[in-house]
Amino acid sequence: MTDERDDRDHEFSSGQGFSDPYEGFDIDPPEFEVDPDKVDPVDSRVLTDELDRRTLADDDVDVEQLLEVGLSYIGINRYEQATDALERVARFAEDEKIEQEAWTNKGAAHAELGEWDAAIGAYREALNIDDESEHAATAETDLAFALWESGRTEQALEHAERAVEVDPRFAQGWYNRGFFLLERGLAEDARNAFDNAIRLGFRNAEVVEEKARALEELGEYDRAEELAEEADELRGKPSRTATSRSPSTPTSTTARKRARRRSSTASGGA
Repeated sequence: MTDERDDRDHEFSSGQGFSDPYEGFDIDPPEFEVDPDKVDPVDSRVLTDELDRRTLADDDVDVEQLLEVGLSYIGINRYEQATDALERVARFAEDEKIEQEAWTNKGAAHAELGEWDAAIGAYREALNIDDESEHAATAETDLAFALWESGRTEQALEHAERAVEVDPRFAQGWYNRGFFLLERGLAEDARNAFDNAIRLGFRNAEVVEEKARALEELGEYDRAEELAEEADELRGKPSRTATSRSPSTPTSTTARKRARRRSSTASGGA
């Protein structure tokens, strides 16, 4: 059985059409105003930078909002997107504090990706801006971590020392300083550094366990055993469970600000 077709004429829609007159399509590539005397013509970043400038004028970029976007990416573990956003903040920022914060957080994002050379480069960019500012201590201790991960342990201790010189109330910096001192066999100095970290509110399984190691090196075995058990309780693992050792991992500057607010009311020690 076949369908009977309607032989009546059907009126099709003529559509919206183009406005009159309409602008035609242009398939020619845009002409960029690039001075070949100032840029390398084979530099692949030139096109991206030029597109940014064509799309966004400096006055159109809200760098503080873009910084928050980058930090939000870090917060949800989207580190590649974070590095892109934070690099744009650093390029467009006129305020050196914002630029430095962008470089510091970009380093933290690279560190999360295990891109140690890129992380080290970002931290050094931050410190080149100002090595005495509020973000300098974060950049110093995170640089120490990245150097340690890349096998440059002596340089790591130097930057860990520098971090607490810049900000003596930086609890994470004191923990990292203690860790690197203990790696060098300086147990007494390490114990003092861990005590400072704990007094400033940085009390977790890692710092308690590292202090236990320092006390063991100093021959204070009973107290070391007590702290080792406390560390296991904090970690939620059975006693004598083997754990990997490392300095404190890099954190974003917003995480550090929250930690500093907590440390202002912390007291007591292990």
